[in-house]
Amino acid sequence: MKLLVTTDGSKASEGAVKYAARLFSSFKTDSHITLITVLDDSSLRLFKKQTPKGAVEDYLREEADKNLAWAIKYLNKTKLPHDMAIRYGHPSEQILKEAQSGKFDMIIMGTKGRSAWADTFMGSVAQRVVGTSKIPVVLVKS
Repeated sequence: MKLLVTTDGSKASEGAVKYAARLFSSFKTDSHITLITVLDDSSLRLFKKQTPKGAVEDYLREEADKNLAWAIKYLNKTKLPHDMAIRYGHPSEQILKEAQSGKFDMIIMGTKGRSAWADTFMGSVAQRVVGTSKIPVVLVKS
């Protein structure tokens, strides 16, 4: 079973990683976890023209490393096979694109548990992924 686990460095995503690790250990078949972090770079495109070449990319890579650090350390400690994917763009679009291209069996995401009203007003990456995904999505509420 191939699990795609989203992480953004938050407590909610830590819950998703822990849940994926527990789920993984219950499978009898070969399984694999891929951690994905997506950085929305749309607002930084203007800065690329005003900053030294590569500065924005370096900043985004540092942020991605921060988002993944805890999850990688945790999965290394548990000795579960895993890899990582760093994507740039709109988070829900990139998560869905990765899920499809990687032929994953399930997406596991942490959610902060805001109210439905707040999600309707502000939008939610988890809500968009659940509403669009063609594979099962597990939301882990923190």
